[in-house]
Amino acid sequence: MIKIGIYGYGNLARGVEAAIKKNDDMELVAVFSRRDPSTVKIATKGVDVVSANDVTKYADKIDVLVLCGGSRTDLPVQTPELAKYFNVVDSFDTHAHVSEHFANVDRAALESKHIGVISTGWDPGMFSLNRAIMEAVLPDGQDYTFWGKGVSQGHSDAIRRIAGVKDARQYTVPVEAALEAVRAGKNPELTTRQKHTRLCYVVADEKDYARIEKEIKTMPDYFSDYDTTVNFISQEELDRDHKGLPHGGFVIRTGETSEGVKHVIEYNLKLDSNPQFTGSVLIAYARAAYRANKRGEAGARTVFDFAPKDISPVSYDELLKHTL
Repeated sequence: MIKIGIYGYGNLARGVEAAIKKNDDMELVAVFSRRDPSTVKIATKGVDVVSANDVTKYADKIDVLVLCGGSRTDLPVQTPELAKYFNVVDSFDTHAHVSEHFANVDRAALESKHIGVISTGWDPGMFSLNRAIMEAVLPDGQDYTFWGKGVSQGHSDAIRRIAGVKDARQYTVPVEAALEAVRAGKNPELTTRQKHTRLCYVVADEKDYARIEKEIKTMPDYFSDYDTTVNFISQEELDRDHKGLPHGGFVIRTGETSEGVKHVIEYNLKLDSNPQFTGSVLIAYARAAYRANKRGEAGARTVFDFAPKDISPVSYDELLKHTL
């Protein structure tokens, strides 16, 4: 059994917890929270809920620690720090800073002889992997990625970190005309702003509306490059109309293999629950982290570094017989 710890306990952590129950080779050992552990109620009976301050006491009890914090302020600090004590997996999704985050985690994990898997989920993660495969198959081509319509956990969390915000949901919405032009093989040149819009629903005090809207729309890496609409609503409206966490998207590559011979590859996801699906990907790569460390490997890793057999719960022979 691969012994798993969860660091942080919000929507993503609950998705990880649900995924562990679907994998027979996994066991949840402990959940670590910055809140008072007595106030944290988890879905798995008989599992320790522990103060995050005491996480290092479990270094010899956990094979892989899954980090469920936010990408803006939590993971840049937590992942390299916790990689000193554990094999770790995170879902860092600030694309512009992935290389920097990788380098920080790599230094810590190499020194401690652990594996630190970063930027694992569906984008970055599964979409990244498909982009790499598509480009290898169609080197003469162009990639397009569209997200949504769906709730972005990372962007919603970034809004909630703004002073005065009580709660928030952020939807990423693809521009339909751009999506259809790509599918038609027209190879349009699209700016970030032309591919997506961002739609925000925010609960806050009325006196803070102008400041909060400005902070959202000018936030680098999250909103400044997009046409962003901010709607201020009540908590009751948010709970009633925006309770779910659906998401999804499309990775498309168009290309030619010879003059005039064109191809379109498309990979898409339609998710009822963004955090539950992301949690399932994290758990698959927790398995890969465990196996890599058992082979004596150390350092930072991404989805590009593992073969499909590393994440699979079945034997290689079974993959050959039933999947290949």
